[in-house]
Amino acid sequence: MSTENNSTKTPSMLDALTPIILLIVLMGSSVYLFGEDSSFGPNQIALLIGTFTAAIIGLKNGYKWQAIEEGIVGGIALSLNACLILLAVGALIGTWMLAGTVPTLVYYGLSLLNPSFFYAAACLICAIVAMSIGSSWTTAATIGVALIGVATAMDLSLAITAGAIVSGAYFGDKLSPLSETTNLAPAVAGTDLFEHIKYMLWTTVPSIIIALILFTTLGFQEDVVDSGSRISAMQAIISEQFTIGWYTLVPLIVLLVVAVKKMPAFPAIFMAAVLGGIWAMIFQSELVLSKFNPDLLDKLSIFPAFLQDTIQSVMVVWQAMFTQLEYITGDDALDSLVNRGGMDGMLNTIWLIICAMSFGAVLDKVGLLKAIVGACLYGAKTAGDMVTRTILTCFGANLVTADQYISIVMPGRMYKEEFTKRGLHQLNLSRSLEDGGTITSPLIPWNTCGAYMHGVLQVSPLDYVFYAFFNLINPFMAIFYAYFGIKILRLEPPKVKIVTNK
Repeated sequence: MSTENNSTKTPSMLDALTPIILLIVLMGSSVYLFGEDSSFGPNQIALLIGTFTAAIIGLKNGYKWQAIEEGIVGGIALSLNACLILLAVGALIGTWMLAGTVPTLVYYGLSLLNPSFFYAAACLICAIVAMSIGSSWTTAATIGVALIGVATAMDLSLAITAGAIVSGAYFGDKLSPLSETTNLAPAVAGTDLFEHIKYMLWTTVPSIIIALILFTTLGFQEDVVDSGSRISAMQAIISEQFTIGWYTLVPLIVLLVVAVKKMPAFPAIFMAAVLGGIWAMIFQSELVLSKFNPDLLDKLSIFPAFLQDTIQSVMVVWQAMFTQLEYITGDDALDSLVNRGGMDGMLNTIWLIICAMSFGAVLDKVGLLKAIVGACLYGAKTAGDMVTRTILTCFGANLVTADQYISIVMPGRMYKEEFTKRGLHQLNLSRSLEDGGTITSPLIPWNTCGAYMHGVLQVSPLDYVFYAFFNLINPFMAIFYAYFGIKILRLEPPKVKIVTNK
């Protein structure tokens, strides 16, 4: 039961902007003062200060703390699925490293990917996979991790690589009928799914083409002198540490198949993590046993001797799922790739998501978001105005609510009638929701998508933001189309039936 007071006051624009401006100042200070470490505590404190500032404004306007607390709990609840997925991804990376799945992808990737075309190829590969399975998150956690490893081995820019991965993953996700957001946007706007996808092609395809051209240009500017010997050396190190073969890729194939079959992300990824552990025990048995902590041998005395190796292997796999194992390869670049994984490596990202969702939930609960969005419509007249403000509202919602789904649902509900009043077809709205909501979410460090990409790729959104070309170009492409009347559908005026007297 809600405990909200019925005598609450409507917040002023100053009320609405105060916590947002404060957050912007604190976030900027966090990045300036703490640099790359800003996401490991400072940003979280900034978000909590913003949360309590918004709560104080709510209390001033007559809201009860119990009602505000209910909003915070509800906001955090919305992010729990993402948190579970992150924990499963941590376990998956840990077991897939141990099973040789990721090292095998890196090994073959070094053979197949030319450094000059690497960025464009990375973008295209992620686009194809994401379109097939409908998940940018799964694509980044699997193919994306491997591509980061290849870039590390080739001594290529990790920021540009992450930008290419994010660009491709969100392009494919956006156009896949299996994607949650691609289904959500037309559902909110009241349009047909496949008509929605078809209409998005007009802004999405030109954007990815421009992005691929830019990635290709950057690739040709890379120094690839003596890359052949470097690649051969890296492959030799990988093959010394891990058993390499097509069979180590079975966990990846299984995950892609169940994703296409629309199994929910959390059970699919966790199942693939467990399968990775089993594969490690079968195909990397010597490596697994070498990671066993000898201090725990006394614990095994109660088991028969013939079972002790198996128990040791199970314990190592168990450990790989919850924490990072230590691999020493003798190569710093390879060490930085394989020394990853475990659920505990995702806890900081979950901390960031919880703080961000709390901030957005309080803004929504005490009416500050509604005040801001209402002001956004002032003076909007043309199709260009409506599309631009929808995209900006979606981006703003991603900033302040830190959730991709809210950035689609909230503007969709608020602008649906306004598009109809101005004679604009709802397909304009559903496309704008994706152009502004889906696409911009991974560019914000404290958004669930940005935090996820940081946790998986180990590259901050602040580093790859200027290289996620597709995500940057697409919203501007949509605004350009709207102001120049390109592919803007308008509602047909109702037909008037003329009745004649006979």
